[in-house]
Amino acid sequence: MPADSQDAEKIVDLFIIGGGINGCGIARDAAGRGLSVRLAEMNDLASATSSASTKLFHGGLRYLEYFEVRLVREALIEREVLLRAMPHIAWPMRFVLPYHKDMRFEGETPTSKLLNVVMPWMKGRRPAWLIRLGLLMYDSLGGRKILPSTATVDLRHGKEGAPLKDKFEKAYEYSDCWVEDSRLVVLNARDAEARGAEIMTRTRVVSAERTKDHWTIVTEVDGDQTTHRARMIVNAGGPWVGEIIRGVVRSNSREGVRLVRGSHIVTRKLYDHDKCYFFQGTDGRIIFAIPYEQDFTLIGTTDAEHDDPARKAEATPEEIAYLCDFASQYFKNPITPEDVVWTYSGVRPLYDDGASSATAATRDYTLKVDDAGGAPVLNVFGGKITTYRRLAESAMDKIAPFFPGTPDKWTAEVPLPGGDFKVTEKDRLVESLISDFAFLDDRWARRLIRAYGTEAKKMLSGAKSAKDLGKDFGATLTEREVKWLMDKEYARTTEDVVWRRSKLGLRLETEAIAALDDWMTKQRAKTEALAAE
Repeated sequence: MPADSQDAEKIVDLFIIGGGINGCGIARDAAGRGLSVRLAEMNDLASATSSASTKLFHGGLRYLEYFEVRLVREALIEREVLLRAMPHIAWPMRFVLPYHKDMRFEGETPTSKLLNVVMPWMKGRRPAWLIRLGLLMYDSLGGRKILPSTATVDLRHGKEGAPLKDKFEKAYEYSDCWVEDSRLVVLNARDAEARGAEIMTRTRVVSAERTKDHWTIVTEVDGDQTTHRARMIVNAGGPWVGEIIRGVVRSNSREGVRLVRGSHIVTRKLYDHDKCYFFQGTDGRIIFAIPYEQDFTLIGTTDAEHDDPARKAEATPEEIAYLCDFASQYFKNPITPEDVVWTYSGVRPLYDDGASSATAATRDYTLKVDDAGGAPVLNVFGGKITTYRRLAESAMDKIAPFFPGTPDKWTAEVPLPGGDFKVTEKDRLVESLISDFAFLDDRWARRLIRAYGTEAKKMLSGAKSAKDLGKDFGATLTEREVKWLMDKEYARTTEDVVWRRSKLGLRLETEAIAALDDWMTKQRAKTEALAAE
């Protein structure tokens, strides 16, 4: 909610611009250390890059070819830290990497350049021994405790080979994790607010003026402007980080951002098991094919330059065709654009390291403090969803010197809302939910546990039948759940509910979404009327 005029007059320690995973992660960490925090997001939380990822907590196997060992190691360690903190919205997944002799490197990788010198007869191909070596490093760098190690799979006889072309006879299978990315952002925001942070959505930062010891920031909501004061600004604007540097805080920072669009397609379910495929192309790129929302398959991603953050990221016909053709090199049944039921795209704000291609640009994060003109601003560049918590800790390392006495790091092993159970207990929670609310079937209960974890019981509290949950919008979405999302998770529109807090937009008919929109409009009016009294 926007700060009222009296609250806005209070000077806060940190004013964070941007409600994506980096902004909300930093807000949570800072609030938990006792700093006063105010966060402004111009749209909904996770409305841009942070809801458009490939939905994976992963080390980034391909980054080893760029010798980004530190980034991969940090991400691999984080997988299990995060898995333990949010076992409802994240879970282990096995990845099947089919091998064939035509696999090639992306031409600009340091590994490909090295092998072209020492093994020129390979002509850019990825040898099997190199893939196995990379997977051995992948198993070892992160110190696994939960996730199983790499294995070899016989595709000629296993279920993993059934949907693939017959030429694929062998595969390597390794571990990574799935995560509900936009829910991750919302839960970080909720936890930040519970620890004292103010979370302001649909709040645009218009300007920021620097003095010797603080910033004066002007925000706008529905045409009404509010002035805030803060001792430090954190620019976590994602794709807009450069525009905020130039147009809002007017910093002299020399750092730049490289915008890279990643597009994904969703089809009906392409195979019957619960494992993900890691496909390598003859052009050196890779894509994933992932079981998605029980009845679908997610395929992505592309890497394309994106020139303007204000231009909506959308999958182009060329990107859709590329992903269909790429996946069709592996699946027996060809995939065509007509098979695509939904697409989504996000713009990754990568640190501009001068790489020659979008694919080669670093996925590591860079944090820069500018305090040359008075009060400091921290600019956040790049990063990946797997390392968001570590990025927040690194940001606090930069912030803490300006606030003497700031406590030490604390977020590792501390669960997010609803995540206070063990990774292995999800099935038990589903059974317990059905036991307490007998009107639920397994599919409905499993969806609720995967979204809300231990808070699912709190949301359903007192219900004796499905009718007690109010209006049924379809696909197990009820009035009770929507009210929870509006009251506790900052949702205001149907898009917030059916595409970010959930993916029920894949199942709901147009008429159902229209009915939901009508109900939410009336609910907002009631809430605003009560607030005005």
